[in-house]
Amino acid sequence: MDATRSGTPTVQYHNIPDQPIAAIVTSPLPTFQRQQRHCFGDSSPGEFPLAANPSIVLHVLTACNLEPQDLAKLEATCSFFRQPAHFPPDSELSISELAALDMCQKRAIFRPMNLEERETLKQRCGGSWKLVLRFLLAGEACCRREKAQAIAGPGHSIAVTVKGAVYSFGSNSSGQLGHGTTDEEWRPRQIRSLQGIRIIQAAAGAGRTMLISDAGQVYAFGKDSFGEAEYGVQGTKLVTTPRLVESLKDIFVVQAAIGNFFTAVLSREGMVYTFSWGNDTKLGHQTDVNDLEPHPLLGALENIPVVQIAAGYCYLLALACLPNGMSVYSVGCGLGGKLGHSTRTDEKHPRLIEQFRTLNLQPMVVAAGAWHAAVVGQDGRVCTWGWGRYGCLGHGNEECESVPKVVEGLSNVKAVHVATGDYTTFVVSDDGDVYSFGCGESSSLGHNTGPDGQGRHTNYLSPELVISLKQIKERVVQVSLTNSIYWNAHTFALTETGTMYAFGAGDKGQLGVELVANQTERGNPERVDIDLS
Repeated sequence: MDATRSGTPTVQYHNIPDQPIAAIVTSPLPTFQRQQRHCFGDSSPGEFPLAANPSIVLHVLTACNLEPQDLAKLEATCSFFRQPAHFPPDSELSISELAALDMCQKRAIFRPMNLEERETLKQRCGGSWKLVLRFLLAGEACCRREKAQAIAGPGHSIAVTVKGAVYSFGSNSSGQLGHGTTDEEWRPRQIRSLQGIRIIQAAAGAGRTMLISDAGQVYAFGKDSFGEAEYGVQGTKLVTTPRLVESLKDIFVVQAAIGNFFTAVLSREGMVYTFSWGNDTKLGHQTDVNDLEPHPLLGALENIPVVQIAAGYCYLLALACLPNGMSVYSVGCGLGGKLGHSTRTDEKHPRLIEQFRTLNLQPMVVAAGAWHAAVVGQDGRVCTWGWGRYGCLGHGNEECESVPKVVEGLSNVKAVHVATGDYTTFVVSDDGDVYSFGCGESSSLGHNTGPDGQGRHTNYLSPELVISLKQIKERVVQVSLTNSIYWNAHTFALTETGTMYAFGAGDKGQLGVELVANQTERGNPERVDIDLS
């Protein structure tokens, strides 16, 4: 092609005189001084040394909300981040430690602590504010502190708004709804006696409810006991409005978990306390079944901070924060292998579940069903173990597993949340999809497949995407389901917008939606008329 005709400008060539190669090589080249920039800088013009502006560095580190491990990497990389910053409140603290302390002070449960309490927590976590920050962040991630919550209890339900208001509905034979009566309520109703008190956590058991305020106080109502006797029924006295638990007034509580024979609470320092369960030292101490005094959980967890507890029918799981990573401990009844120690024997003191080290898995969330347990790892893997009836472990069969086993059916899913009930399991992925498996009784799995709802009572031996929740076109962040062997199950799915969907058994009004005549359950998720945002 002729370049001149194509409209392309012609290239002007210039003659370059021949020059010996040696002359080119030996020609003097302009020299450039390579400047070394260090964290501490020097006196050269234009330098902006970090050491001269540590307050700016501290502000940046705090504002960026770096993870504790990132702060630790900074310390390992540069001595500037390791040396004393000479800032109050402790002139010996490094910049990274000060940044961790500043981020701790943003946490709701840390702010009210006095200097002595903070130092005690620091030592309990391993002597570093970075480890304290990791402890606080881990607790927020697995317990939804300061966020909306939906709790599907045995026959009754509790909903907590972001602002700390509480709604209850469903069965009320023991006054567990907290409205001053024993009348059932199908329509969600706010507990008015709690006005002025911000609730941040809730737990629901058979005939009883526990609420935890942002001040660490515990309110209980329903059956006046912390557990049932192994032979016979306890808690014949009823409390129909929220009542402060006097024996816990001196303990700042951040979480409660209700089993069948016992109740457990977790303090903000990571101490576990338990109530009830008789005189057989099932939880490391001898108590009367009607004992209303909390007892510290003795043994391995006495000096290890715990970030989450989960109660099954007759056992307890604790997610602990060790300096070298997260671990799970179990205690109680070992039938079915649900304690995770490769045996089926009971444990009277908390015992470390070793299998997670073998799997190279860092546990981040624990869930204790009535007879089986589950964990979500930091990498998104899900492990289950215990009784495998109805396929609740998700391994494609109904066999028991006495140590945690990765659910291979979720290998392409990054999980962030898991919930367990009576032979039922739900998993929430990082993109908001929900998977369920196990017992399909009462339509509580959400698989309302086929014409006329056929298949909604089917048991699933492996994880199955809950299409009915996918169709609501909202991102699910939490699932709660009934964890009792005595009640038909119902399930709640909570979305990131604070919308709550319900399905499963609704014969006592526990779904928060009105059922038509002769209808006792719902197969499809239906929106509950509460704004939890």
